Amino acid sequence: MSIDYSAVMPFMPLFLEGAWMTLKLSVLSLSLGLVLGAFGGLSKTSSLWPLRSITNLYTWMFRGTPLLVQLFILYFGLPQIGLSLEPFQAGVLGMALNTGAYCTEIVRSGLMAVDRGQREAASALGMSPAVAMFRVIGPQAVRIMIPPLVNQFVMTIKNSSMVSLVTITELFRTGESVIVSTFRSFEVYTIVAAIYLVMTSVLMALAKRLEKGLNAHEQA
Repeated sequence: MSIDYSAVMPFMPLFLEGAWMTLKLSVLSLSLGLVLGAFGGLSKTSSLWPLRSITNLYTWMFRGTPLLVQLFILYFGLPQIGLSLEPFQAGVLGMALNTGAYCTEIVRSGLMAVDRGQREAASALGMSPAVAMFRVIGPQAVRIMIPPLVNQFVMTIKNSSMVSLVTITELFRTGESVIVSTFRSFEVYTIVAAIYLVMTSVLMALAKRLEKGLNAHEQA
């Protein structure tokens, strides 16, 4: 069978709808995951051992098990104990919890990478720990975190294809349905791959621009 993209081009609106669903899933998951990661990273560097213990347990569980298993537990497993989630809810929650676990380690590493002398200098100037974190430690840590956070965000967008297995019609599942109608696997998968590539490339370009802006602000 020869390659013929004209057979699948009429389905382009479906691909775009699937891409929109992927974007919604990814943005919500990334937003929640980043919030979880910020709280988790601060908890891991806290002097309160209960917070550190809870956060260590969280990151151990969600970094040590596959995202697919986590999604299946949320969508197929929880109803057995009386907790049912809609597919979209299960997808967002599963991806957010998984992303948050990795973001927690990124935030922790970024905070720990700031020289201890910065904290001591802020304390000597009479800053409280909260003010020092906001005005001194945080800005420096953010610049360190950006590259690994971008990598994690790209991984989250790519991993969003797994939510198709909990019946969410996102980009990958849309491609599967088009293949059933056209029997054009190569054409469909390359179109799906190209759309994913566009989304991740835009994210990386925005992140690079943000990083340059922060560096320029620091030099000013």
